[in-house]
Amino acid sequence: MTELWVTRTGTRRYTGRSDRGAEVLIGSAGDEGVFSPGELLKIALAACAGLSADFTLSRRLGDDFDATIRVSGEADRANEVYPRLDEVMELDLSEMDPAAAERLLTVVQKAVDKYCTVGRTLKAGAEVNLTIVPD
Repeated sequence: MTELWVTRTGTRRYTGRSDRGAEVLIGSAGDEGVFSPGELLKIALAACAGLSADFTLSRRLGDDFDATIRVSGEADRANEVYPRLDEVMELDLSEMDPAAAERLLTVVQKAVDKYCTVGRTLKAGAEVNLTIVPD
């Protein structure tokens, strides 16, 4: 399993890291050069949908297909939750006949529903546990 952690680097600033050498800068929403935790959640959801559909799409559209997955959702600040997250997958299917495009979209939706761990976790309402260890 990949080890993941965040380290405080300043006031309301953290760097997220993995043992594979990846890094992401995290801070408050609106600060330049960082993602907020909520933005990372949304990006993880969109990336998961893309990765879940990638094999199916590349098989039908070729390895060099373009895709953009946009994700949005306003926070309910009174309860500190995102009550709804909306994803839009943008694909150029203009070279396909309408029936084939419709079949592809059905298969893509099934792949995302089956394999997107982030989306499935959010829909299931995962249990979260925090342990605080004093130094």
